[in-house]
Amino acid sequence: MKRNEKLPRAFYARDTIEVARDLLGKHLVHVCDGVERCGRIVETEAYIGAHDLASHSSKGITPRTSIMYGPPGHAYVYLIYGMHHCMNVVTETEGHGAAVLLRALEPVGPLEGSTKGPGLLCRAMGIDKSINGMDMLGDTLYIAEPSSQARFNIVARPRIGVAYAGEWAAADLRFYIEGNSYVSRK
Repeated sequence: MKRNEKLPRAFYARDTIEVARDLLGKHLVHVCDGVERCGRIVETEAYIGAHDLASHSSKGITPRTSIMYGPPGHAYVYLIYGMHHCMNVVTETEGHGAAVLLRALEPVGPLEGSTKGPGLLCRAMGIDKSINGMDMLGDTLYIAEPSSQARFNIVARPRIGVAYAGEWAAADLRFYIEGNSYVSRK
């Protein structure tokens, strides 16, 4: 499968909302057990910093969240409900505490199982906490431009599962490709 180069660090070192929108259509690649797994990113959520009450970084720097406060372009992977991994990509400047959650993929390379939802996406891609903190510019985990891409419309909606975050629950910080059948929820 032919792709352009990996996204540069400068791509991630920008406004989190812009990164969340711009990640749509890009390819997430994870070389796992000698197999290059690949999916087209079709849904994301922006977590814009410590002031965002839905963000893990709103609790400050902890052993769990320290990666969110690190340099941009690193993976932040955590476990929810004791059984599902979720993958984020750290954005903005070091010390800001922002990241983009990858919510759904459209399979491009060999993937087993559903990729509609962050936990299923991680299972299909072979992503777990062992890659937490990994540099997204490496050779085993990265995001790249596809070799070609059709035009698409972006839909903005509130994030999923953050009702506890008050006014932040209503903010349109979830983005997805309109009409894509791999989006987790319309």
